[in-house]
Amino acid sequence: MRILSCLCILFLSGNFLPGEDFERQRIRMVKTQIESQGVGDKVTLAALTQVPRHHFVPPEMIKYAYADRPLPIGYGQTISQPYIVAYMTEQLRLKPNFRVLEIGTGSGYQAAVLAQIVEKVYTIEIVSELADQARERLKGPAYDNVSVKHADGFFGWEEAAPFDAIIVTAAAEFIPPPLINQLKDGGRMIIPVGSPFGLQRLIVITKNGDKVKTRRLIPVRFVPFTRRKR
Repeated sequence: MRILSCLCILFLSGNFLPGEDFERQRIRMVKTQIESQGVGDKVTLAALTQVPRHHFVPPEMIKYAYADRPLPIGYGQTISQPYIVAYMTEQLRLKPNFRVLEIGTGSGYQAAVLAQIVEKVYTIEIVSELADQARERLKGPAYDNVSVKHADGFFGWEEAAPFDAIIVTAAAEFIPPPLINQLKDGGRMIIPVGSPFGLQRLIVITKNGDKVKTRRLIPVRFVPFTRRKR
């Protein structure tokens, strides 16, 4: 069983070729790490091909930007493995007119990918320094449909709700009720659920009226869902 990890791990070499430019690395990343592993949604694949992942990692990590692994971005957080970004994006079944909420902005990479697909992205980050960095990275016409907020993601973004889709990029021990409430009727949410630093499962939540259904997907490891201290 392959466990997809979004935690920082040790590594000795990147998944790149000397002298290869970033665009070629990105195309190869999509073909060899994502498409070949079963992600088939063409819109998702196009978004991963378009977004320069090396813009969303610390300078010392740039040479590893297109490697098949998560990378540290500081403050105990990581940028997720490319495959897991693609897999979670595909599971949301996004449409161009969607409004999407992301919990856990991190470097801003997942938000940048979503911005290529949907009408509007709202993303929340609890670490103020990361929120500021992501806001800077997401400036420009390619991401003018992204809004970044520094807040406790447990409570969602009530004034912008409801959302067609919600994606959570940190592991929670249970599904936050406010997020379910802010999910539009007919909407989908994906979230890793499980113990901190232990094995978790990606869960897809679908909402139809008063009925909320959950479906377990693949095993993963994410950093914990961080709450604001009171």
